[in-house]
Amino acid sequence: MAKVKVGIVQMSCVADKKANVDKAIIKIKEAAQQGAQIVCLQEMFNTLYFCDVEDYENFKLGESIPGPTTDILSEVAKENKVVIIAPLFEKRAEGLYHNTTAVIDADGTYLGKYRKMHIPDDPAFYEKFYFTPGDLGYKTFQTKYAKIGVLICWDQWYPEAARITALKGAEILFYPTAIGWATSQDEPTNKEQFDAWQTIQRSHSVANGVNVVSVNRVGFEQDGAMKFWGGSFITNAMGRVKYQAPHEGELVHVEELDLTESNHYRTHWPFMRDRRIDSYQPITKRFLDED
Repeated sequence: MAKVKVGIVQMSCVADKKANVDKAIIKIKEAAQQGAQIVCLQEMFNTLYFCDVEDYENFKLGESIPGPTTDILSEVAKENKVVIIAPLFEKRAEGLYHNTTAVIDADGTYLGKYRKMHIPDDPAFYEKFYFTPGDLGYKTFQTKYAKIGVLICWDQWYPEAARITALKGAEILFYPTAIGWATSQDEPTNKEQFDAWQTIQRSHSVANGVNVVSVNRVGFEQDGAMKFWGGSFITNAMGRVKYQAPHEGELVHVEELDLTESNHYRTHWPFMRDRRIDSYQPITKRFLDED
């Protein structure tokens, strides 16, 4: 298809998983009513962002993929003829967990999953305590409406991940996310962090000639020490911001993307053509200690 309508759901979460799923379904249907063909939810959309603490009780939130939540969303996808990108806390086996996104096609078919490759460990983002790094590699999914690539939050900072996913044919890069400001930080620091976050993702559009769709959660959760900054956004295939969500409040937004722009921008700015793939082998090293 030359054009596709993408819906983003920026929302806050509570401790009750069912309440979060019910809210997400309402918002998916709202996006579908506005014409959305692909709807992306935020990182771990059916739970609080529990990684702000290291607590063994939180492992009880994990679930199989496919499993109970994907079964529910498959019915929603089929009923509304929408592709659903559903990030979840995956329990793969006893004691083995991943930060994972399931992709469900517009007829309700479960297409597969992507497991988050880059796992952070920072104050209030203690993800290494919970998640095993992904082992499925970088993935694309051929949906009814477009071939999409899905990466997750911390993956946003790595151009290698975006590049490989684009090289596998992704027409749109989706980044479900949970990121925010520490309330103890000053305003200039907060602005600098948000600008960096958006800039690195816009650069993935520029370098690869694809649309980027970044979907974040919003508001305060749990003790209020972290405020998720919302700010979900959509770029065209040259990194221009087509839609910018506010930092406050839940929302549903639908944006039409022209997939033919990739050919236009890749032709006029031929970064893909001019790649010197013969010279990139050193990138596989951790650090180049010697010439």
